[in-house]
Amino acid sequence: MRIAVDAMGGDKAPDMEIAGALLAAQTIKADIILVGQKKLIEEKLSALKRRIPPAVSVVDASEVIRMDESPAVSVRRKKDSSINVAVRMVKEKKADAIVSAGNTGAVVCAASLGLRLLPGIDRPGISCILPTLKGVVQVIDMGANIDPRPEHLLQYGIMGGIYSKFVLNKSNPTVGLLNIGEEETKGPEFVKETFKLLELDQNINFIGNVEGRDIYVGDCDVIVCDGFLGNVVLKVSEGLADAIKEMLKRKLSTNIITMLGALLSAPAFNALKKEIDYSEYGGAPLLGIDGVCIIAHGGSSANAIKNAIRVAQESLLNNVNQHIVEAVAAGKINQAK
Repeated sequence: MRIAVDAMGGDKAPDMEIAGALLAAQTIKADIILVGQKKLIEEKLSALKRRIPPAVSVVDASEVIRMDESPAVSVRRKKDSSINVAVRMVKEKKADAIVSAGNTGAVVCAASLGLRLLPGIDRPGISCILPTLKGVVQVIDMGANIDPRPEHLLQYGIMGGIYSKFVLNKSNPTVGLLNIGEEETKGPEFVKETFKLLELDQNINFIGNVEGRDIYVGDCDVIVCDGFLGNVVLKVSEGLADAIKEMLKRKLSTNIITMLGALLSAPAFNALKKEIDYSEYGGAPLLGIDGVCIIAHGGSSANAIKNAIRVAQESLLNNVNQHIVEAVAAGKINQAK
């Protein structure tokens, strides 16, 4: 198993990517390939003054796609960017998966164009894992497709259900549609049409509309939405988690009594911090492309990169793409009947 890591993506590249790859090499049985400016990466590795695991190697890519660049333009013009080189490696069977904390739009564009889509899938979707009161929930799409059609959202429901079943080990995952109310008559027309499609598909355990307040309750395993709304949910969640941590810090340092209470409650607070820390969940699979691509947060720490590599390994080991193809084909057969 060979996993290509875009070493030039992310806010602190290549340092976090290098550190994450070295952490992953300690626990993950895979060849980890750092893709980026080879001289710089090798200098960083040498500066660590430690034995580099044989499973970690470097492949040169002379160009870098910055976070503020246009995805389509940069992917087209920068053929030797770390993102494009990593995608080509998967296309040419030199790697089995890609992990990138770089420009999300560029990763989606490069992977979609370079690897193409799975049979029966019209648009890829970013699937993100969020913590809930009852485990985790998978939200798809988180930003790959901001102007979807109802059939795209149906495909997200199928792909999300497959990932939830085979990677998150939920035997009969429930699927909900994110909306402004539980009634099927609520929401814009394309959402109401999506409701009908999800309801008719016998291969999806559809439970109806899910409101924003229900996301963290944990009664639904997969929540389907368009990429614009999903990205808003993700950014609000990140901001709220950071705000809660800061509020707790302020309140617990008010006086000696609250400080003592904080000290006694430290194990619980540390457990909560870990539970809501995005780095523990690694990265978000870009489902629907003919390959495995994991998109990590731009501000990923070494731990987040390590876990993103783990997520890539899990997708490969559980043959997620093959199961998606089979599920889509089965749905079309049933529709024909």
